Amino acid sequence: MLEQAHLETLMDKAWPAVEREDTGEWVLRASEGVTQRANSVWPRTIIDSADDAPDLAASLRSASEWYRQRRLPLIFQVFDDPRSAALNTMLDTQRFTRQSETRIMVRGLEGLPAPASSRNVELSDEPSEEWLSVWWSVDGRGGAAELAVARRILLGCPALYALVRDDDGVPAAVGRLAVADGWGGIYGMATTATHRRRGYGSLVLAALLDSGAERGLQGFWLLVTAANQVAQSLYAQAGFTNYGSYLYRQAPIRRALSGC
Repeated sequence: MLEQAHLETLMDKAWPAVEREDTGEWVLRASEGVTQRANSVWPRTIIDSADDAPDLAASLRSASEWYRQRRLPLIFQVFDDPRSAALNTMLDTQRFTRQSETRIMVRGLEGLPAPASSRNVELSDEPSEEWLSVWWSVDGRGGAAELAVARRILLGCPALYALVRDDDGVPAAVGRLAVADGWGGIYGMATTATHRRRGYGSLVLAALLDSGAERGLQGFWLLVTAANQVAQSLYAQAGFTNYGSYLYRQAPIRRALSGC
């Protein structure tokens, strides 16, 4: 059974920030604002006792300064876990918002969906320009500079990249299998707007799972926003089950006391 703490470590390795600092309790991550995950605090060791509240407050101030120096908002990736109670109470007191609730789904190797042979799924160890173009057109926020940072994040972990084309040879869907400590994380699943609901995403997912099994991985995990019911249904049909969830807590924007 994949333990929560181990899974959090795998997730951190699969989407590594460009810059990080491990305080011993928290991991501070920054990547020039590209993706919340790579620009958030991972509270790896959570203080769960009211007696430790002063230490928690001090850690919060230190993290706030770290992100202020990088001109980034202070964001926490908070897992739905009883250990997060004291942290959530502190963040509630300081009016941190709640954003982007995300489901964690996992599956083992049993009953993997058979990869379809009628279409060619292209696999590579690095994301091609076409792969990046499809993914960024769906999930990207920003221009060429932000995409360059995102590519650094992708390449920070060993991974396999899948791309499937339509009958005319046009890239239709992509996905990424990050490999960390013998487990595989499904990331970057994206289908262009004109190719949706035609089975391309399922082809990509099946190919990645099959390749992961061939590499001897122990199992798989993936992340999907709570609001994306269509994707959750796709993953459930592929044998993934709910494991847990997390959300992001962001510090309120502090406006200058000025009439301007």
